[in-house]
Amino acid sequence: MLIAVDHVQLAAPPGSEEALRRFYAGVLGMREIPKPPVLAARGGCWFEAGGVQLHLGIEEGFVPARKAHPGLRVRDIEAYGARLAGHGVRVTWDDTLPGHRRFYADDPVGNRLEFLEPL
Repeated sequence: MLIAVDHVQLAAPPGSEEALRRFYAGVLGMREIPKPPVLAARGGCWFEAGGVQLHLGIEEGFVPARKAHPGLRVRDIEAYGARLAGHGVRVTWDDTLPGHRRFYADDPVGNRLEFLEPL
């Protein structure tokens, strides 16, 4: 029986870990969590917020996810969108999901992210 989503994994190009840390921890406010040593040797980084983990794994021949994306629930979405915009992140608002306020943004390697808040 499925009980929860433990994590979502996105890919990233080799050498992008510091940019990912600045974005996911610094801009988004997620907490970086240590990878197990055997997995840390592969590169990448893991983050956590609200009991869900987001893993960024290094992939040779990386191509950013443009359609597939994690949906990240936020509180006070207007302020959160302004926070991202204040860090130079392009925020694209979308009002097509009934009962929600949401926007899309890209991480520093081009992966699509959705941010939403139920009304």
